[in-house]
Parts: sequence; structure tokens; C-alpha cells
Amino acid sequence: LLSLLQKWALLALSACSSVCCLCCLLGLLVAVGLTLGNQGQVLLAPCSIANIALAPVSRECPFDPTRVYVSPPWVGAGM
Repeated sequence: LLSLLQKWALLALSACSSVCCLCCLLGLLVAVGLTLGNQGQVLLAPCSIANIALAPVSRECPFDPTRVYVSPPWVGAGM
């Protein structure tokens, strides 16, 4: 009986995991589609600076397409 219960629990957890994975994949596809559909202009829309070339360095711009995000070396060292 316990073995059968464990199998059903495993099946239920894997089904929930699969549904969550599909939802995340669908959300990612929608986000990529919307971004490609408007050529990424919405990403810089909240920037309040008039010159789009200076927008990434503005404090009001939440997205900086010119920044290279690098983790510090101690993050991967397990410290």
C-alpha cells in the first residue's frame, strides 16, 4: 500500500512540475514574442531622458542594454 501511495505521490508531483514548467515556458515565449514584435522599444520606454543614446546611463532608466552583468568571483567559489 505504501509503495502504491509513493508512486501516486511521485506521479502527482511530476505532473505539477510539468504544468509549472509549461506555464513558465509559455510566459517566456510571450515575453520574447512581445519584445521582438516591438523591436525592444518598450524596454527603454520608461526612460525619461530625451536622447535615447544617453538613456542607459540615466538613473530613471530601469533597463541598461549596454551593461555586462558579471558575477563576482566569490559567488561560484561556494564561500
